[in-house]
Amino acid sequence: MAADSALENFTVVATDTQRKGRGQQGSSWESEPFKNLIFSVFVSFESFAISAQKYLSFAVSLAIFEVLREEKIPDISIKWPNDILSGKKKIGGILIENRLKGKQISSAIIGVGLNVNQTIFSSNLKNAGSMKLRTNRTFERDLLLEKIILKLKMNVAALNAKNFEALEASYLAVLYKKNIPAMFKDRKDVLFMGIIHGISKEGKLQVMLADDTLKEFGIKEIIFL
Repeated sequence: MAADSALENFTVVATDTQRKGRGQQGSSWESEPFKNLIFSVFVSFESFAISAQKYLSFAVSLAIFEVLREEKIPDISIKWPNDILSGKKKIGGILIENRLKGKQISSAIIGVGLNVNQTIFSSNLKNAGSMKLRTNRTFERDLLLEKIILKLKMNVAALNAKNFEALEASYLAVLYKKNIPAMFKDRKDVLFMGIIHGISKEGKLQVMLADDTLKEFGIKEIIFL
């Protein structure tokens, strides 16, 4: 739609059934029909530098986090870069695809998968959870979507106002395993201990190692154990 016509800002496309859901770096996203929220949002920008794209990820993940916190979902956190966790269970995933113009992001398609009322998952999805499993409540999906879009609009307004420090502070405050010694594994299957320190300017995860060196990791370069 965005390629063929001029879309109104915050145009939303949602579906009840998805056959080929995509996640980060080619991973898949599975969803039981008519149980969850699966939607994409078109957002355009007048002046938003590519160098600031990590703040868009912060704004989107915080929008979902804030709604779920209001819905009393227990132990909510954001797992870098933008997975939504309840305890150790993943209940939401985000995929952002940017359209570039020079050194600016002219628009973005924000794809969201949120496990709402699904209670049975494939045996290979051991870390999958849902809002219903965590609360034993059934949620109205349309109302939930409206709340998320409202929060997203507020956070994008903060982006446009260049309130980057506030967005980053809010994100780091709810980042999974932040400042907690944890075990990780790298691409070579090497295990190591570290403490999440922050997010680099390029959006990479900064981990303080046992020898007090700070190492940065990109998406799929590190696994949380």
